[in-house]
Amino acid sequence: MKWKGGRRSSNVEDRRGSGGFSTGGGGLGMSGMAGGGIFGIIIMIIIALFGGGDLFGGGGGSTPTETPQTGITETSNKTEDEMAEFVSVVLAYTEDAWTQEFANNNMEYVEPTLVLFSGQVQSACGVAGSQVGPFYCPADQKLYIDLSFYDQLSQEYGASGDFAMAYVVAHEVGHHVQNLLGIMDQVQSSRNQLSETEYNELNVRLELQADYLAGVWANYVQEQGVLEEGDFEEALTAAHAVGDDTLQKEYQGYVVPDSFTHGTSEQRMRWFTKGFETGNLSGGDTFNIPYDEL
Repeated sequence: MKWKGGRRSSNVEDRRGSGGFSTGGGGLGMSGMAGGGIFGIIIMIIIALFGGGDLFGGGGGSTPTETPQTGITETSNKTEDEMAEFVSVVLAYTEDAWTQEFANNNMEYVEPTLVLFSGQVQSACGVAGSQVGPFYCPADQKLYIDLSFYDQLSQEYGASGDFAMAYVVAHEVGHHVQNLLGIMDQVQSSRNQLSETEYNELNVRLELQADYLAGVWANYVQEQGVLEEGDFEEALTAAHAVGDDTLQKEYQGYVVPDSFTHGTSEQRMRWFTKGFETGNLSGGDTFNIPYDEL
């Protein structure tokens, strides 16, 4: 991806090295809890239901020394600092893309904030550790990413390349788009009326739609002349790596379809591709298709 020299988003909050407990204007949050232990387990469940925990990341980070106007701190870890700059540029491209798409549909796009953290972080949804992976909290409209996840994405999941990480950011921004459109509220409001299996199926629809929206963004950056050869394939590799069936086979040796919450590798790749080919909001309705046809 041709990103160097691109506009950096000003909506970045860098909490690396802060211990993860500074707050960012969130409110009470969905869980009404802020703490560790069992609360940490509960918030991991809540984050998973709302689109976080898509990819499981690791810890990392280093002590900040100065804070530029972009909101990104300079640290002794130059590789991680470059990744911070990269995700800031990716976020800026999502801002441009969704501002345009919302305007095309007579709506106004509200930009989310990207929070960079190391190890553990407090959001308006509660406390989460790096093992949850990149996630979006609808209660404060913020994306949370531990940048060490980039290494894990490449080394553990076999999804290397900068556009694999760009897909991760775009997917979480996709959840923000869903939040602005009221889709996440509708999904959550139906929670108590559904069985666990039925709600898992609903969450799969939510996640596949976020993949579609990531594809819409990829279409936009292609039109901007930013994509390089192999970028699209890098995103597909990442989408495949985090499919429920692929992860279950790797970690437990067998697949339990009723427990899927994000979709199979094939589904995630297909909906990302569909968004890329369509390039707008209109083709991303995953909620009115028979479940076995997703």
